[in-house]
Amino acid sequence: MIITKKFLPRRTFLRGMGTALALPLLDAMVPAAAAMRSTAASPKIRLGFFFVPNGITMDRWTPAAEGAVFEMTPILEPLAPFRDQLLVLSGLDHKTGLAVDGEGGGDHARSSATFLTGVHPLKTEGLDIRVGTSVDQIAARELGKYTQLASLELALETTEVLGACDQGFSCAYSNTLCWRTPTTPVPMENHPRAVFERLFGDSESTDPAQRRARIQEDSSILDWVTQETARLLRELGPSDRSKLTEYLDAIRDIERRIQMAEEQSSQELPAFDRPTGIPDTIEEHAKLMFDLQVLAYQSDLTRVTSFMMARAQSPQVYRELGITDGYHVLSHHLNDPVKIAKVLKIDIFHTRLFAYFLERMQSTPDGDGSLLDHSMIVYGSGLSDGNLHVHTNLPVLLVGGGAGQIRGGHHIRYPQGTPMTNLYMTLLDKAGIPTQGVGDSAGKLDLSGV
Repeated sequence: MIITKKFLPRRTFLRGMGTALALPLLDAMVPAAAAMRSTAASPKIRLGFFFVPNGITMDRWTPAAEGAVFEMTPILEPLAPFRDQLLVLSGLDHKTGLAVDGEGGGDHARSSATFLTGVHPLKTEGLDIRVGTSVDQIAARELGKYTQLASLELALETTEVLGACDQGFSCAYSNTLCWRTPTTPVPMENHPRAVFERLFGDSESTDPAQRRARIQEDSSILDWVTQETARLLRELGPSDRSKLTEYLDAIRDIERRIQMAEEQSSQELPAFDRPTGIPDTIEEHAKLMFDLQVLAYQSDLTRVTSFMMARAQSPQVYRELGITDGYHVLSHHLNDPVKIAKVLKIDIFHTRLFAYFLERMQSTPDGDGSLLDHSMIVYGSGLSDGNLHVHTNLPVLLVGGGAGQIRGGHHIRYPQGTPMTNLYMTLLDKAGIPTQGVGDSAGKLDLSGV
């Protein structure tokens, strides 16, 4: 292959005799010196994880038929436009969320703590929290090498609650899905302005000129810090030099990210002003956060995101749906048909919001397809029956084409006892991320639906 700065568009056609024939992928279609992962030859894979608490109304969620002929149940109906890129996965368990050694309650805390880790959390109200490294952070360690942010963690409810949230379990287990290490939770952010500033710094909008000015300022400050640190290094003893060397390594990583930002600063993005506050309704709040999430993917600021629709044991009141009872209280409906109807209304509301996110992903071009074509998005809950705190046969969806590796449009039922973490092992494998295991994983899943 001869390296030049010229290349053929992927959609090049041979024309003649009144017909048009698409060419196969040729070496000349790969831009010279461009990273293969950013071309048609190897699209960037995005991973996303969506969590809903308190279980789901399973008889209105689970299709009766398996395979390609499954019906869109009432809760799945808002996702009908994405049926061809959607897999309904039944039979997956998080048995690590079950109580052990007589520890009793705490199912909600365990449901969120195990959702992305597959590890049973240590029951404690103190600082000695321990669970496991979550799948998003395993992915972030690898995919974060190519982006400014390793991952993005979003929520709709505040996660600043402290103390014990669920019968002797620290609020840390309910406040986040994401764990950088078994003892280091990653905070979720529910304020749109803070998310925007994390993505674009102290800019007022996504305007390229503002972004370049902010990047240049950050670079100047970093240059000064680097020079001063190098001068100080010559004056210190061995122990302090070691500490300062670690500090310099962190600075070099920041320099790498600033260089990435400089390369991306001319990228055209949709006009988006810095948000001022949290919108008044849950729907407006969710859509704004979804827009920021899509923007983060689109600008390749990160390739890994996690989203909490609500905290475990959420007391959220969905007044915009005409509901005045708390969400968690309703989930313990004791088979009261009036309460079940209200929970169902919330379940459908959540999938309707998720459909908005999927539509934004599908309508955003990315290489030869869309962001959704090149993503693998998990949606589900750490409980199936919220009334009885059931951690098996969980409600799980997988949406997105996985850059051509996943064929949707199927309902797949796995054998009883299949760990949810087997799905995570499968996704990591398709994203090209090596790992020895995730929590209680015991292998990988067949996603073919046949």
